[in-house]
Amino acid sequence: MAEIHRKRFDPTAKGAMDGVRVIDLSRLVAGNILTKVFADHGAEVIKVEPPEGDTLRAWRVGGIETSWKTICRNKKSVCLDLKNPEGIAAVRALTQGAAMLVESFRPGVLEAMGLDTASLLAGNPRLVIARVSGWGQDGPYRHKPGFGTLVEGYSGFAAINGFEDREPVLPPMFMGDAYAGLYGSAAAMVALRHAEATGQGQVIDISLFEPLFSVLEPQISNWRLTRKRKPRTGSRSSNTSPRNAYRTKDDGWVCLSAST
Repeated sequence: MAEIHRKRFDPTAKGAMDGVRVIDLSRLVAGNILTKVFADHGAEVIKVEPPEGDTLRAWRVGGIETSWKTICRNKKSVCLDLKNPEGIAAVRALTQGAAMLVESFRPGVLEAMGLDTASLLAGNPRLVIARVSGWGQDGPYRHKPGFGTLVEGYSGFAAINGFEDREPVLPPMFMGDAYAGLYGSAAAMVALRHAEATGQGQVIDISLFEPLFSVLEPQISNWRLTRKRKPRTGSRSSNTSPRNAYRTKDDGWVCLSAST
């Protein structure tokens, strides 16, 4: 039998993203999850916060900023007033030596600040610019409010979640934002690889809607084929049995699935 060697924790170890500098202008969840992936793997993530702090800091439990502490771990914070020309100039200077810039303003706001993507790429042709918004940078919904709750409903997720004899159920956590952040981190890594190979940066358009919609693709395909909505089945599955959360004799719970 092969011997298993376990690595000991080494606080001085460098991650795969060591040497990659990321400038994070995002707020709340999706953009912060995107950059968290990079920070966890050793990138230098410089988190730009307004004077009042990132809005994620206001989400407290027991007086503790638990969301901020988990999602924004391993990052460096700097305070810049982006309503001030000096703050804009500081961001532009930071992008000169960065590999990536992440922002989550409404479409058009970055341009209104004087930080349009063309000028940023002119100053740093290898820069990867990840833009997070509710519905994308173009298209008919670009100016509509974009929050995870809206895309969790509009994508069709809520319609198939829960029990058939009750109302549709939204997820109890920021699912839409989380998918956008994780999809966005994968797209950003691909774009960084492209910049490494070609010397050319890219602009990545990440909507909250499309990542969650893509996860539901089989459901969408089934609907297009049958024109019937999949009934809400709670924790049960229409493909596998048994599959559910089962109460035990000692009043606990067991989650069981016989998929194969």
